[in-house]
Amino acid sequence: MTAEPCASGPRRRRRPPGRAPGAVPRWLARWSTELFRPLPLPPRAPRSAGQGQWQEYRQGRSRLTGSRQGHGVAAPAEARPWPQILARYRDPSTGRGVLEIAVTVPPLAALWALVWAAVHFGYWWLGLLLAVPAAGFLVRLFLIQHDCGHGSFFRHRLANDWIGRIAGVVTLTPYGLWRRAHAIHHASTGNLDRRGFGDIDTLTVEEYRARSFWGRLRYRLYRHPLVMFGVGPAYLFLLQHRLPVGQMRAGWRPWASAMATNLAIGLAAAGLIWLIGLPAFVLVHLPIMLLAASMGVWLFYVQHQFELTSWDRTDAWKPQMAALHGSSHYDLPAFLRWFTANIGMHHVHHLNSNIPYYRLARVLRDHPELRDIGRLTVSQSLRCVPLALWDESRRRLVSFRDIGR
Repeated sequence: MTAEPCASGPRRRRRPPGRAPGAVPRWLARWSTELFRPLPLPPRAPRSAGQGQWQEYRQGRSRLTGSRQGHGVAAPAEARPWPQILARYRDPSTGRGVLEIAVTVPPLAALWALVWAAVHFGYWWLGLLLAVPAAGFLVRLFLIQHDCGHGSFFRHRLANDWIGRIAGVVTLTPYGLWRRAHAIHHASTGNLDRRGFGDIDTLTVEEYRARSFWGRLRYRLYRHPLVMFGVGPAYLFLLQHRLPVGQMRAGWRPWASAMATNLAIGLAAAGLIWLIGLPAFVLVHLPIMLLAASMGVWLFYVQHQFELTSWDRTDAWKPQMAALHGSSHYDLPAFLRWFTANIGMHHVHHLNSNIPYYRLARVLRDHPELRDIGRLTVSQSLRCVPLALWDESRRRLVSFRDIGR
């Protein structure tokens, strides 16, 4: 865009042709349209379907809906080289990254201050009410940290790493430690022989039946909703992240990440306690943190723990199949998609984790054959809560009630 000299006074920038004074810039209009465009609902397979019907249903859902290959025959989505096809979406925009931070961090700080003011002046109910959107912005900050860990938020690794580290202080999540664990999760998702690191513990029906009474009881407690979405998230973010659990022998880097984050958290907490006092700090920050932790674990749960997910032994495991069918498309309302940074489009994220979250919706628009794969609405996601065991013969997650004990 060029500027012309005026007859007098300072130079003024020329307005693009066709734009009225005060009109919304095109890039912002495209962003808002992309964010709030609704997506159609998929069909749901019958619960009574047998193994062959489930396989046929899964294959039918993943057929191309708009493009053709060969002699007019639709090719299965599984057969397409998705990491290469989606590569054009992966280059991050520095300006967009700065914008995403600008619409996340200041509102989070403002809501935190408002919660404190409500508590300080005795409006406890208002403080609890404001803690909900504050937790939503904290989840969004965690997802910025998530994209930094994939190197997909900014173009330069140094910028990704430092934004990720700073965000990790607020989210109570050591950036380097979590980044390594999450990379292992991406490399092993859907592999029955590589479970237990960076994911939710999942037993097969046979493994559960082979356990002792106390072993089955422990697993049932672990899978109870109050533990999974209440006690568990609090333990994970408040305690487990303080040490490099699972990476104790992985060298000095996980320890450095955990200890440096702990030190920064301690300094930040000390400063806030000095300003507002310990009781106020606990009453303000703890509810926000616990709500955000439960929200985050719920999202992660629904992304992989759904009825038609995919698990295979190593000899049959294929990364692209695991990404397509082992990760869900959690189709949330528009405002929740914004707060959760499109992470519900999780199968696309697993197909190519270098795509920034603000481009995931564009992928689904350009490739509608991906929309219905693993798709869950909010009401359908609630049915995932009882699912706890992988049935290898029926190839689906089942509940304890389904196996009769």
